Amino acid sequence: MAPFDPYWIEEPTSPDDILGHAAIRAALAPMKVATGEHVHNAVMFKQLLLAGAVDVVQIDACRVGGVNENLAILLLAAKFGVPVCLHAGGVGLCELVQHLAMFDFVAVSGTAEDRAIEYVDHLHEHFTAPVRIDNGRYVAPRTAGVSAEMRPETLTAYRYPDGPRWTDSSDA
Repeated sequence: MAPFDPYWIEEPTSPDDILGHAAIRAALAPMKVATGEHVHNAVMFKQLLLAGAVDVVQIDACRVGGVNENLAILLLAAKFGVPVCLHAGGVGLCELVQHLAMFDFVAVSGTAEDRAIEYVDHLHEHFTAPVRIDNGRYVAPRTAGVSAEMRPETLTAYRYPDGPRWTDSSDA
């Protein structure tokens, strides 16, 4: 893969294979290894970092379950000098991770260097405070909260099993 000069290789083995990530990272250097979107807590991230198994931490804000766990991972990454590039590939993840990236920038790392937030451009219309992008960058939210509140009409339309998106056969 060296001729293609990728910035990183992502999740090259099972997410819980700490030693496998370390071996792959050593074999691929100087190519970076990024992982984390399937890691479920700060302890696993600590092990990845202690083992020298990761160059880029990719937190999935929902998988790790809670603000405190996300903040602990941001702090661990900062302690080890490893950049965080937040995973945001699912419905509402863009809305959630923008706050973590801002916290990392303002209160932890103080830099945007070597950092990115994944962006998937679909389904934002279902949120009351969708992310805003300007010139390829997330714009700071203007409302309080974590930006994950869904519009009432979306909740009604997709309510299972009796919402119209499930019962209207003309959509099939």
